[in-house]
Amino acid sequence: FRPLHKFNPVRLAYIRDQVAARFGRDPRAARPFEGLRFLDIGCGGGLLCEPMARLGAEVVGADASATNIEVAKLHAAEAGVNVDYRATTAEALADAGETFDVILNMEVVEHVADVDLFVAKCSEMVRPGGIMFVATINRTLKALGLAIIGAEYVLRWLPRGTHQFGKLVRPEELAKALGAAGLTIVDRTGVIYHPLADRWQKSRDMDVNYMVLAEKASV
Repeated sequence: FRPLHKFNPVRLAYIRDQVAARFGRDPRAARPFEGLRFLDIGCGGGLLCEPMARLGAEVVGADASATNIEVAKLHAAEAGVNVDYRATTAEALADAGETFDVILNMEVVEHVADVDLFVAKCSEMVRPGGIMFVATINRTLKALGLAIIGAEYVLRWLPRGTHQFGKLVRPEELAKALGAAGLTIVDRTGVIYHPLADRWQKSRDMDVNYMVLAEKASV
């Protein structure tokens, strides 16, 4: 999962800067996200949860895989970081009435059975004035070549079959699902990999990886 670790800095910087801007926080402060409640859906081993907790947020990390949650709990304990990890789904959390200021929905929507239904459930948990980040992969031939054939079959960055081309989500499809769920896109960016520099960076090119930020209106 080395490329995911390399992908993390650009995601973290984007989240930090956008959350600080939306909630009027100083990103250079020691704990700028104090008082904000975060949910990381499909949190895996906690690559995003731990940094957000260190920035002062109250963080719930949810993953359907109990194994991932155990690994994440162990790592957080060793690092001395407080994260509320739960082996559960976004749908179950929504049905339980959980609400959050910030939801991180990173690299999840391309794996769900029904994008519209999933986004609607996630939106239920966004508090008025709250925000949701969504990162995913565009359904283009370029993405097929780079994100599936290249990353899974040639470079072996990910296990074969991790992504199915037909389940990738175009930005306009995501925008429609978010809009129907009461969320408005307020920012978007592409993310590209530079092989020579061996790093990821933001770009206007949204043909493969991209991130959007959507906001729920304040009451």
